[in-house]
Amino acid sequence: MTIEGNEIRREMILNMGPQHPATHGVLRLLLHLEGEVVKKNIPIIGYLHRGVEKLGEHRTYLQNIVFTDRLDYTASMCNNLSYALAVEKLCGIEVPERARVIRVIMAELQRIAAHLLWLGTYALDIGAMSVFFYCFREREKILDMFEMISGQRLTPSYICIGGVRRDITDQFLEALRVFCDTFNDYVRDYENLLTKNPIWVERLKDVAVLSAEDAINWGTTGPVLRASGVKFDFRRATPYCGYENYEFDIPIGTKGDCYDRYLVRVEEMRQSNRILKQAMKDIPDGPIMADVPFITLPPKDQVMNNIESLIKHFKIAAGLFQVPKGEVYSSIENPKGELGFYIVSDGSSKPYRMRIKSSCFVNLSALPFMTQGCLVADLIAALGSIDIVLGEVDR
Repeated sequence: MTIEGNEIRREMILNMGPQHPATHGVLRLLLHLEGEVVKKNIPIIGYLHRGVEKLGEHRTYLQNIVFTDRLDYTASMCNNLSYALAVEKLCGIEVPERARVIRVIMAELQRIAAHLLWLGTYALDIGAMSVFFYCFREREKILDMFEMISGQRLTPSYICIGGVRRDITDQFLEALRVFCDTFNDYVRDYENLLTKNPIWVERLKDVAVLSAEDAINWGTTGPVLRASGVKFDFRRATPYCGYENYEFDIPIGTKGDCYDRYLVRVEEMRQSNRILKQAMKDIPDGPIMADVPFITLPPKDQVMNNIESLIKHFKIAAGLFQVPKGEVYSSIENPKGELGFYIVSDGSSKPYRMRIKSSCFVNLSALPFMTQGCLVADLIAALGSIDIVLGEVDR
């Protein structure tokens, strides 16, 4: 209880989480409430901290790929890509064109899968159950395709330094064609269920408004930034993997509320499908891995018939190769925003320092500002709208 002037204010402190179905992971929110109004909101993180950055300094560049999968585990392919691009930039590795196109396909499939998972669980937060099943129906098709070419569904470690681990198959391409031809119809079904639904609109419109100026000042990226009306996407601003050759629009919002964040992500799925259709039309022939001796393994016949190649093979397996000295930063447009890797090399087979720029961590920092003065029920909608994964927040 606090006394302000002649008024007596009764304040309650409530812990929401870390075991709460609407916190999207082990997040704890320390809420200062006056009735049902949020006066103060303090996110408390660290429950999922695994020390990925420090672990990365004790593993070889090749071994670190598997750690990137576990950051935003709903967007593993994109995590692989961001890390691989950073190491390739450090080492001056040119990735073959076929591998670049395959990387775009995987990244855009992963973007759709991540947004489908967000939309399904967000609808559950608000109270709409049917959408969850519809979204997971299409997400399963994407995971099936990942399994076809990597053997894994959630953490494939498929995109690697120098290219991709395995070539795509005719079976994969056929499944991709069917998916792309039908997906926009399914997106229309999601919109028919939600976009003009009066309950959905009432719960999301004018909730957790973040203006363009505030979104920039807080350092937000991804759909959270674009929903506030800022037309910024790393695929356009600093193209990678040949994104400058693809036609796609950057959807933006007008108000920066929860409803705009929903609309932006739905349209982003359509644009990703548009990119996939373009990428499928002209997949060039050629290798899927760069010809770099200290990264790629030599062919089997060369290993068996050449002692020098055999010795090099074991050096690679043991992580005894070395990379150039220097430092590098590389970032991409992850489904949730900017994901960047800063690597310092001392010339050994392991990073001397590795730090990760996480969009989830930065976007979460804006939550207290967005939710000041809102109701507890609106807090659930606000938190879900920024789409965080605690594996990337805590690292």
